[in-house]
Amino acid sequence: MGAAKTVGNRNMADATNSGKMRARLKDGAVLVKALLKHPMETGSRKHPVTGVLIPRHFIRELVCEHNGKPVLTFDWGWGVAAKPYLAFRLKEGKAGDLVAIRWVDNKGRAGRLEDRVK
Repeated sequence: MGAAKTVGNRNMADATNSGKMRARLKDGAVLVKALLKHPMETGSRKHPVTGVLIPRHFIRELVCEHNGKPVLTFDWGWGVAAKPYLAFRLKEGKAGDLVAIRWVDNKGRAGRLEDRVK
């Protein structure tokens, strides 16, 4: 996931390398769309050159927050596709609110995306 820095006891992915996210007001709700940059390896693929199994590497926990409060929590496993796409609506929200998505993978690496509602 590119350059990482340590925050507490976790590696934090570089925010510019974690994916893309946007939060927009639409039809009275906040529409959030995110594309996470993560390999999501299942552990069953083999390296094309060496033939060695590529170890599992997947997002274990993902939390979506609205103004710092959790609104969705996911416990994912290795069955989710690489570069996962996530979309959801928040019934309450207004321009300027902060929406964030944070995750931790099975190797202890963390990532975060955030956007202000427009």
